[in-house]
Amino acid sequence: MSFDEEWAQHKAAAVTGQDSAQTRLNQAPAGGDHPGSPSAGGDGFLANAASIDGSSHLLMEIAGLLYEGRMDGENATMCRAPRAHVEVAGNVGTLARFAKDQYDDMVVLLAALSSKLKSSSNSYTEFDAGVRRQMNSMLESGRYVAPENR
Repeated sequence: MSFDEEWAQHKAAAVTGQDSAQTRLNQAPAGGDHPGSPSAGGDGFLANAASIDGSSHLLMEIAGLLYEGRMDGENATMCRAPRAHVEVAGNVGTLARFAKDQYDDMVVLLAALSSKLKSSSNSYTEFDAGVRRQMNSMLESGRYVAPENR
């Protein structure tokens, strides 16, 4: 199942009110043949640079959606005195300041998490490339030594 398909299922479950605690984050399927699979003695998790990059982009997309859902300036203006009662206007102003503070904090958090994921992806890719170079070097410069007859 691709990330997009799984994400669509989780969004649909959230809309219908179903709570899914079985979110899969880069977890390798049990019984796989790759080095990180449980049957291969690994911990059952596999790093996937494309998935990590997709997650970092998803965090930035969420920040954009938050931006689209911010309090509209026209609504805030309509709720000011003399159009609205003085207490209502004051409470709307307090709510607008609180919501803006929360929004700013969340956007900063999402951007920081996105940067960390991107950095992790880059580090993983660099490390993986280094291991690949070492293996290729070993295969290219190594030589076969036949076992001794006993």
